[in-house]
Amino acid sequence: MKFTDFGFDDRLMEGIDASGYENATPVQEQVIPLIMAGKDVIASAQTGTGKTAAFLLPLINKIITDPHEDHTNNALVIVPTRELAVQIAQHMEGLSYFTSVSSIAVYGGGDGNAFVQEKKALSHGADVVICTPGKMMSHIKMGYVKLAGLKYLILDEADRMLDMGFYDDIMFIIDSLPKKRQNLLFSATMPHKIRELARKILHNPEEVNISISKPPEKIKQEAFIVYETQKIPLVKHLLGKKDFKSVLIFCSSKISVKQLTRDLKRARFLADEIHSDLDQPKREEVLIQFKSGRLPILVATDILSRGIDIDNIDLVINYDVPHDGEDYVHRIGRTARAAAEGSAYTFVTVKEQRKFMSIEKLLGKPVPKAIVPEELGETPAYNAAPSGGGGNRNFNKPRRFQNNTKR
Repeated sequence: MKFTDFGFDDRLMEGIDASGYENATPVQEQVIPLIMAGKDVIASAQTGTGKTAAFLLPLINKIITDPHEDHTNNALVIVPTRELAVQIAQHMEGLSYFTSVSSIAVYGGGDGNAFVQEKKALSHGADVVICTPGKMMSHIKMGYVKLAGLKYLILDEADRMLDMGFYDDIMFIIDSLPKKRQNLLFSATMPHKIRELARKILHNPEEVNISISKPPEKIKQEAFIVYETQKIPLVKHLLGKKDFKSVLIFCSSKISVKQLTRDLKRARFLADEIHSDLDQPKREEVLIQFKSGRLPILVATDILSRGIDIDNIDLVINYDVPHDGEDYVHRIGRTARAAAEGSAYTFVTVKEQRKFMSIEKLLGKPVPKAIVPEELGETPAYNAAPSGGGGNRNFNKPRRFQNNTKR
C-alpha cells in the first residue's frame, strides 16, 4: 500500500515525499486507517517496523484538517526515555515540515533554558508534546500546562515505561486530561499489566498485532559460549576480523560499558560509550556521531535497545545475554533494518546459559553456536539441559592469551 492511498492532506504528503516514504509497512497499513477513523488503538509491533510514523502521520493529518482549540496542547505522546522523545520530535519535524503543526520534546536532564522553553510552550499550547512521564508530571503539578482542549493521547513503548516504574506518573498525567479523547497505546510486548492499563484508558479499542517474538530472518544470529574473561578479547577479535561500518554493543551494566569502551580505545578502535551517567548533551553528541557514521563503534546499556531509529547498523553484539527473549529481539532488531542485512552475536557465559536457552525457546529454534578462536583458550560446553549448578560443563580453565588486534 502506498502513502498516497491514505488520503493525507497535500501539505503532509509533501513532508512524506521529502522524507523518502513511498510504501507503507504492515503496521502502518493496519494502524493508520483506524487512527484516521478516530478509533482507540492498542498495537504491538516489533521494533523497526515503522511504528512511529504509524501514529505521527495520522496525528499530523488530523491536527491540520480537524477543528481544534487554539492556545492549548492538542496531543500528548508519552515515551520512556529522553532519547526516544528527541528522536520522535526529530521525526515529527521532518514529516510536518510543510505544515503549521508545532511540537516540542519535554524531558529531564536539560538546563534552565530548556525549562523556560518547555514552560512557555506548555502554557501557550503546542500541537504535539512528546514527553517523558516524570518531567511531564512535574510541569503539570506547577499548574500552567494547558490540557483542557487535548484530543489525542499516545503511549509509546508502554511496556518499557511500566518496567521502568512509571505507572503512577502515567496515571497522574491521564487523570489530568479531558475524559473525551482518542487514545493510542503502542507496546512491543503485551503482558497482563499492559492489557490492564489498556482497559483503564482505552475505549472499545481496535487491536493490531504484528509478530513480535521472532527477529527478521535476514539477521544472521550466532552465539559464542565463553568465560567472562574471554569477552573483551573476543570483541577485539571480531571487530578486527572485518571492517564493520557501524557496530552497536549492548552491555547489561554501566560498569561493563565503561570497561569495554576503555579497552577498545586502548586497542585503537574508534569507539565511544553511552549510558545514564553521561549528561544529556554528551549523550546526544555521541549518538549524533554514531548515527552520522563518524563513530563506527558504540557501546551502550539497554537505553538504546528500543526506539532509536538507525538503519545502517551491520553488527549488534550482546556482550551480556539480555534479560529475556523480548529484550533479545529488540536488541538485535537494531540491525538488518529496512532493506539491509546484518549480524547479531551474543556472548553466553556459564551463568547465562539457562537464560539464553529460554530465549532460544521463545525463538522456536536454537541460535547457531560460533567457534571461539583457538588463541582465546578453551571454552565452556553449552549444556542443552542445565540443572542446578549447570549440569556437565567443561571446567577446563581458559589458557592465558594475548590479542594485539589494532585498528
